[in-house]
Amino acid sequence: MNPKPEITAANFPALRAFLRGYFHEDVADEYGTPVEAADQFCEDADTDERTAVAQEWTNLMTLLNGRPIPEINQALTKKLGGAVRLNEEEFQQVSEIFARCLTVKNHRKVVND
Repeated sequence: MNPKPEITAANFPALRAFLRGYFHEDVADEYGTPVEAADQFCEDADTDERTAVAQEWTNLMTLLNGRPIPEINQALTKKLGGAVRLNEEEFQQVSEIFARCLTVKNHRKVVND
């Protein structure tokens, strides 16, 4: 059996970049809610970036499955550099957004001139 990866910025670099760029102190002013911030990220990011963050989020949630919400929030904030604490419903909603990010191969907007 594979040992579980340690929750560090080095092991979750894309997720750390996402958390610092979207789940920061001004999330309410900029996006409204963390869920809206995650949704905006999926619109803003290119396919590779979206996929990397979504996969790392999924891996982290699998790693922390069954752990108390405060412990999961601590991993996102203290270990990975985010500034937002999520509730159970928000974790579920963000996970669903990232699951969609993984299923959408490339949804760049096409502009017809």
